[in-house]
Amino acid sequence: MAKGKSIRRRDFLQLSSAAVLAGLAGQAAADEKQTGLSAVEEAAKRVGQLPRRKLGYSGREVSILIGAGDLPPLVAEAGILCGMNYWHKANRWMDGGAPESIRKNRDAHCCQVTVDRVGGDHYQGRLDEEEHVLYVQEAVKKTGLGYFDDMQLHYGYHNVEEVQQNKSFVRAFERLKKQGLVKHLCLSQHSYEGSPRVKKGQSATEILRSVIEDGLYEHAQIIYSFGADPQVDRFLQFSRQKIFGVIAMKTARGIGRLRQDSSFMEKLPAGVSPHNALVRWLTTKTDLDAVVIRMKNLEEFVDTCSGAGKEVRAQDQRAIDIMTVEANRSACRLCGKC
Repeated sequence: MAKGKSIRRRDFLQLSSAAVLAGLAGQAAADEKQTGLSAVEEAAKRVGQLPRRKLGYSGREVSILIGAGDLPPLVAEAGILCGMNYWHKANRWMDGGAPESIRKNRDAHCCQVTVDRVGGDHYQGRLDEEEHVLYVQEAVKKTGLGYFDDMQLHYGYHNVEEVQQNKSFVRAFERLKKQGLVKHLCLSQHSYEGSPRVKKGQSATEILRSVIEDGLYEHAQIIYSFGADPQVDRFLQFSRQKIFGVIAMKTARGIGRLRQDSSFMEKLPAGVSPHNALVRWLTTKTDLDAVVIRMKNLEEFVDTCSGAGKEVRAQDQRAIDIMTVEANRSACRLCGKC
């Protein structure tokens, strides 16, 4: 070789080693990706296809367990394989874009943008037409979704008076709908009854009855879990009569913490998983249309989703009864009254 272009033995060995390591690293990454894909496919196979129900008066069919923008990527992919087609908080994908599996088959999925009050939290913040429009426009661009199927008022209204008199959010929706950026209007409703931070706060069910009568919103999310709640049960019957969709949120009611308590777990019937029993009950014994529930990994995905639409067995009901006793003693219902 010409002087200055020759490679000494030591340099050659260093370069060769680097190339081998790079190749091994690339193969390891490929193997890791393949392992992840195999795990996703196996999890989806164990769950099977999720049943679907009509959500609200538009008649759209959505999976009875819905996804969320903050699900871990592998869990979301497993959900997609199982037919999960409604995505709560899809605006959470603004940082890196929506999953490619959803973007390349966009019309098969219902993606929801949650919009918060501005100038404060959900207690003190305000509804602002212009700010809401700007936020959704930005979320559409950053997620790469092209549009959102549903625009959700996050946390909902404070009282019936606000439902009737403050149409800022509705006007923002109407503007965005004309732009082709949203299609349906919905809300998640918390209770503000007795709250010292909200003037004239009312319960979630009182507010939602007014929302339904107003006729502008198609469906809502409401806090609902195991244990008797006659007020919410009556509302669910009312919503079913009005063809108003209802999705349950914050459904676990402390189960995650209870699962860490070995003495509690020993009380449950053998072979019964708390989340599996809960999902069986929520999707077959209530007037709900769908349920959203947190899942941190593929193991939790299989455990939870494999109960969707399945009958509640005697041992599942026994587990729910035991969970109810413990939750009534130690878990908050999030009613806001205290």
